[in-house]
Amino acid sequence: MKKIIFIISIFLVAVTGCTDQFEDFNTDKKHPANVPGEALFSNAQKELADYTSNTSVNINVFKLMAQYWTETTYIDEANYDLVTRNISSTIYFRMYLRILKDLDESSMLIQADAKMNAKEKKNKLAINELMNVYCYAHLVDVFGAIPYTKALDAENVYPKYDAGSVIYTDLMARLNSAISKLDANEAGYGSADLYYHGDVAAWVKFANTMKVRMAITLADADNATAKTAVESAYSKAFASNDDDCMMAYLTSSPNYNQLYADLVASGRHDFVPANTIVDAMAKLGDPRMDAYFRDKMDTSSVSGVEKLAYVGGQYGFPNSYSQTSHLSSTIEAPNFPGIMMSYTELCFYLAEAAERGYSVGGTAESWYNKGVTASFDAWGVSGAAAYLAKPEVAYTTAVGTWKQKIGEQSWIANYTRGYEAYNNWRRLDFPVLNLPEQATKYSDIPVRFTFPVNEQTLNAAEYKAAATLIGGDLITTKVFWDKN
Repeated sequence: MKKIIFIISIFLVAVTGCTDQFEDFNTDKKHPANVPGEALFSNAQKELADYTSNTSVNINVFKLMAQYWTETTYIDEANYDLVTRNISSTIYFRMYLRILKDLDESSMLIQADAKMNAKEKKNKLAINELMNVYCYAHLVDVFGAIPYTKALDAENVYPKYDAGSVIYTDLMARLNSAISKLDANEAGYGSADLYYHGDVAAWVKFANTMKVRMAITLADADNATAKTAVESAYSKAFASNDDDCMMAYLTSSPNYNQLYADLVASGRHDFVPANTIVDAMAKLGDPRMDAYFRDKMDTSSVSGVEKLAYVGGQYGFPNSYSQTSHLSSTIEAPNFPGIMMSYTELCFYLAEAAERGYSVGGTAESWYNKGVTASFDAWGVSGAAAYLAKPEVAYTTAVGTWKQKIGEQSWIANYTRGYEAYNNWRRLDFPVLNLPEQATKYSDIPVRFTFPVNEQTLNAAEYKAAATLIGGDLITTKVFWDKN
């Protein structure tokens, strides 16, 4: 997108004569040669939200990885086939070329703008950095090692891979630097900001929430760093659902949520709720089921007796769309928001932090309760207090370790947010997932994505070095922070 190439036209002159305005014929006045940095920033935001929201098996399979949803007819991805459709390559392409490159170009153009107010420029560059950190952290979490220091160098077509732990250290430094530069009293991106509409104070909260998320991700690998980071950020992070970072989609193409594109506009019936989450919520009598799912099925085997209940598709097996429940009309709405980061997830991170002995202004139980309540409120469901009073849900009486309690309830609360749920499952080892048809043991469930297949031929030397760096390019090789 960065620069629109001029179209050079060859005119076949059918009449005699000439013009002294020949240059005008070769200038495309309707399409500028340079795209403003603000437009590139907006495009990067839209691309990131579309990728995050997507459920196409050609783009984003994290809702399947988290066993929120499963497939009906084509079950390859629910059986952890990441190669046939080259999912890894798609993630690379979207992150590096469609998002990170636009952010890089945006920053260069904004930095070079001599007419822009210096304080406004500082805010814009800092916000670009926040999005850079968000994207690079995602890539590290997925692959374990990635091209980083040389990733966007156009002169280096064979970039080396950097270790995930080294990248995280640098990202934390970049994040802290960006936070220090944000000034809520000065202008930001204004209407070009599709997430916060120019509210720099909101970006400050976003930055500190991301700091908590990254720190908790690091906790098992570097507890001291995680503790310092969480304790310095939590009080300046999101304070309610009103602070959530979201992309407000519209009701018409091409600006509707990509979930609507996949689930409704496509006319296909490829996805249904997975029995993994449907059964877990049914067991708890969770009121949010009506917000998450629709179409109860008759589950009675007795003639003349109607027993209606939500029925999830068997994870990783062929399923009949007509014989299972479906995703709710809320989720299938074209303007269902793209959720980039939420107060709900923050509460569960802080519950975990409290269990680790960090000082976060509350107990694990209080933050756990806030997380559940925030999820109920976000989905417009009442009854959070009664739900939390159930012995099987209440923090003091629910079965299992703190990892199980937080892991299972955060998984339910963050429904539709596959990447966050997949990350948390790898860290906490809960919930217990189901085995799909083509898996024989629990260790068959991927704990990372393999590098793009084309890297093996196009960047062979660096690919081999990266595989050695992480301990093998396998779905069973854990990323550096996954210690348990």
